[in-house]
Amino acid sequence: MIEPKPAIQPSNPTGAAKKRRFGGTEAQIRSALKFYKVMAYLTGAMLLLLCAELVARYGFGQYLFAGGTDALTGQPFGFGFAQAEPKGVLGGFNVSVTVLIVHGWMYVVYLMSNFRLWTLMRWPFAKMILLALGGVVPFLSFIVEKKFHAEVEAELAANPQAASRY
Repeated sequence: MIEPKPAIQPSNPTGAAKKRRFGGTEAQIRSALKFYKVMAYLTGAMLLLLCAELVARYGFGQYLFAGGTDALTGQPFGFGFAQAEPKGVLGGFNVSVTVLIVHGWMYVVYLMSNFRLWTLMRWPFAKMILLALGGVVPFLSFIVEKKFHAEVEAELAANPQAASRY
């Protein structure tokens, strides 16, 4: 006689835990984790600088300049804040714009570090979104880095056989 089967089949009929697999070796994962950690701290610090620059620019109408000539007095300008409109410094290096550009490119490299760690760990897509948000929400990169660093270390320790062999 044919045994009746339940309408919903269990995903693992033996009841054993699903075998965890990583997308690379333990050395590759640790390397990606270290690169991610460095980029998380650098991007987080640049994001805080960017926030300070935006407050100075839009809150007080000031840019950060290095060098040049003071437009009002004609004296050499060293380093500091000057009026954005009308121009307070002529011929100086605009540090405020440099902060914008550097953070933008660092965020691109940060996203690459996120993608590498995410693919090696074979995490769900929601974790990739959370990792990416770390570079655009102030202080979040520091919090997310600490959480995911601990999670990776715990998963590596709990699943030593899960790393791919090449």
